[in-house]
Amino acid sequence: MPTYRNAMICALLALPSTIAHATPQLLHLGQPHPYVFLAYTNSDLHQAQPAEHAVVIIHGVRRNAEDYYQTGEQLLTNAGLTPRNTLLLAPNFLTATDPQASNDLPLWPKDRWMQGNESSAGHRGITSFSVLDDLLAYLADRRRFPHLKDVVLIGHSAGAQLMQRYAVMGKDFTSLPVRYVISSPSSYLYLDAKRPTATGFAPIPDNRCPGYNRYRYGLEQPPAYLASQRLDAVQLFRRYASRNVTYLVGERDTHADSKVMDHSCAAEAQGPNRLERQLGYLRYEGFLSRTWGVAVAHRQFVIPEAGHDAGHLFASPKVAEVIFPNKP
Repeated sequence: MPTYRNAMICALLALPSTIAHATPQLLHLGQPHPYVFLAYTNSDLHQAQPAEHAVVIIHGVRRNAEDYYQTGEQLLTNAGLTPRNTLLLAPNFLTATDPQASNDLPLWPKDRWMQGNESSAGHRGITSFSVLDDLLAYLADRRRFPHLKDVVLIGHSAGAQLMQRYAVMGKDFTSLPVRYVISSPSSYLYLDAKRPTATGFAPIPDNRCPGYNRYRYGLEQPPAYLASQRLDAVQLFRRYASRNVTYLVGERDTHADSKVMDHSCAAEAQGPNRLERQLGYLRYEGFLSRTWGVAVAHRQFVIPEAGHDAGHLFASPKVAEVIFPNKP
């Protein structure tokens, strides 16, 4: 893999792409230990930006950030937002076998980025949660974005698995208002041992699904990123409930035999398909709200005629309306 940054930039710019107006750029993230990260964007980030809003869209398991950039462009067009007032970023979590890989970049084993693991090749030791922390800090830098007012973080499928866990576990960020959009993940992070049943919520006998409550499905054996915060489940839920979260799922995202859906016992305990898993998690939030006395008002929308395809789902005018209800 190339080690010289200029050579890597030239290689990135030479990559074939089916999208228009996307510029692959290397973001300089992280303090006090900086690293670079690949993202597709609609702006030249080497100069101060006039944007008042930022939208960050996270790809699925195929790590096809350039396609998600195109999806984001359609979403912004539907919402009447332009590159002048809205920065669009599509970060790319990479593995060592991806053509864009470089020793300068954090690289993850296969899909481990979507659960918050550390990079294990290239620039090692960077958790995907830290990447999101550092992206928010990057966007909050007034030298780069003097007019920025808010950030929308969007994750779909595998990207939504990362986003839902980050919305629960992400450290407090007060510099800019942040909204979290969680679209069609295969599984969710539950905050106690109970899971949906036909009549409510109850623990699963250990002999039926050993380890079902371990992270990334529950809070047992949590990652260091969360353990270092020293928060119990009620504190986590109180913080999560206070955050601006919107859930999306297609009404046709019901294929229980989907090859790209999590079929582990721990995931199956959350429901038979993505639609049912999301609706079950919303019921679970209501259950925790009543049990722990914490008000929660997260929004949830089932998108008509949409399946699991991100391009189709985010092209729906309804999605633009629910993500940007107060568009300029």
